[in-house]
Amino acid sequence: MVRAATRIARCSAGRILLRTASEMIRVQIFDRAMTLAAQAFTSLFPLLIMVGVVLGAKQVERFASLARLPASSQHLLDETLTDRGLSAFGVAGIVVILLSSTGVARALARAYGSVWEVPRLPRGPRAAWRWLFAVLVLVALLIGTRLSGAFTSGLPRPGLWSAVLLLPADVAAGVLLPAVLMHRAVPIRPLVPGGVAFALVMLAVRPTGAVYLPRALRASDDRYGTIGLAFTYIGWLYVMAFCLLMTAVLGQVVARDDSLAGRLARGPAGIPRTGRLIVRRRPRTGSPAPPR
Repeated sequence: MVRAATRIARCSAGRILLRTASEMIRVQIFDRAMTLAAQAFTSLFPLLIMVGVVLGAKQVERFASLARLPASSQHLLDETLTDRGLSAFGVAGIVVILLSSTGVARALARAYGSVWEVPRLPRGPRAAWRWLFAVLVLVALLIGTRLSGAFTSGLPRPGLWSAVLLLPADVAAGVLLPAVLMHRAVPIRPLVPGGVAFALVMLAVRPTGAVYLPRALRASDDRYGTIGLAFTYIGWLYVMAFCLLMTAVLGQVVARDDSLAGRLARGPAGIPRTGRLIVRRRPRTGSPAPPR
């Protein structure tokens, strides 16, 4: 058993997998993913409802048809939305919704800070635009997934074209979110492996969600009503949050690894010494250990 573990650790791919598992335990990925899912549900859905109220019921129905939302979700939107515009919320309500929507961005910033071991994150009013930007990116991820099918439905093999359309968007989201939320504490280049990994994972997650989510929503609505829809959406948001954090951890491990992929990810500038972000090169077998 020890020999097998030693052989795996000597291989770059095995070493990366072992370190990724260790880092996932260190950052408490399951707890953080659940926190992100709950924050996303309580932060993003009120924001989407407010946008729907501003646009009006007709525009929301058009969006629902383009996004091919399940009948249960469309019925829930019809019950929620009104045609009273901004008066349904008021100025104070809009401000409260905008401020509360940044909760998911702050939770995501803390998660990225734990992954990359950044000791201090931007706070206060100066960081507000970063939180709002992150919220917009997350909303675009949720909505763009559904709308991409409408843009590619007339093309041959629409699923393939939808994946091609969303792949660079997922890479950009996986890179820009940590870069903006951590205020460039980590350069862009080491963040690229995590963005690429997130995009590749989403190639499998999105088709799975397209098959699973409508059926799960229909079954939850039939059995438990609106509360069942809420729990189903939270469960799917947990899957999305877990994928986002898992690929961020994988990207961090790749960027710190002393392999060709790690050297390409770090570049000549390397990674700044934030927290414990120091790439330690292991001496080769038979070579003397470096002096302390």
